[in-house]
Amino acid sequence: MRHLMSPLDLSVEELDRLLDLAGDIEKNPDKYAHACDRKKLATAFYEPSTRTRLSFEAAMINLGGSVIGFPSDDVSSAAKGESVADTIRVLSCYADICAMRHPKEGAPMVAASRSKIPVINAGDGGHQHPTQTLTDLLTIKSLKGRLDNLKIGLCGDLKFGRTVHSLINALIRYPGIEFVMISPEELRLPSYMREILDAAGVKYVETERMEDSLGTLDILYMTRVQRERFFNEEDYVRMKDFYILDNEKMAMASEEMLVMHPLPRVNEIAVEVDDDPRAVYFQQAQYGVYVRMALILTLLEIEV
Repeated sequence: MRHLMSPLDLSVEELDRLLDLAGDIEKNPDKYAHACDRKKLATAFYEPSTRTRLSFEAAMINLGGSVIGFPSDDVSSAAKGESVADTIRVLSCYADICAMRHPKEGAPMVAASRSKIPVINAGDGGHQHPTQTLTDLLTIKSLKGRLDNLKIGLCGDLKFGRTVHSLINALIRYPGIEFVMISPEELRLPSYMREILDAAGVKYVETERMEDSLGTLDILYMTRVQRERFFNEEDYVRMKDFYILDNEKMAMASEEMLVMHPLPRVNEIAVEVDDDPRAVYFQQAQYGVYVRMALILTLLEIEV
């Protein structure tokens, strides 16, 4: 039995197989429509989510399975003080696989250590978000045709952004990857992530100005400033409008650059950008269903 806590739980070869499976699911959905008949997914979400939770549910339903679970801690026994370890022991009696989101780093790992079913980390605090990373990789591979030799701008909240941390860890295993880290000083990439980049010999630069690098990027990965990670409202308000991507800035970028965003956005991408063919963040959300279908099949060891 395997769990998924981090993108690094999958080797590059396993990752490529998973993405190939997701690509086949996209092309041949009917082939997989009953792959998980009589299987159940438990979604244990201790903090709010729209895309991640619903895409997991859509993925299992598309595979012919069913879904049980809770959307926030206040409608579960966590509100009564039940531990994560006890919750997963109970869910193991009811379901075949579990996707867990939790505000505390490491909580899904605790669950995995006590679980009798595969556990997928659906986001733990500011730490990891491996299925968003799988979604991002599938989006890049499908639309760019490769996962190597890319220059990627990461913009916004690089300090607390678990999607950014997971994506960096996954992409540095491919050759020719280069990053431009675009953030205010207060939200720059944590030192431990810079140490990972340095140890891997990956080229990166840090800058506060988005405009300086737009013309050189293959991908611009925007992130929101996350209110829930701040300790006071004043700091959040000061940071939330630091970057706003609009048509004027898009005019500085190459015609081939893709704009990605893990969503939800607040105001860091102007609505006018949605009509630009380079804006692929809603396609990205669709790819999330395909890759989660592939992951469920892989962890349940179901071959079609």
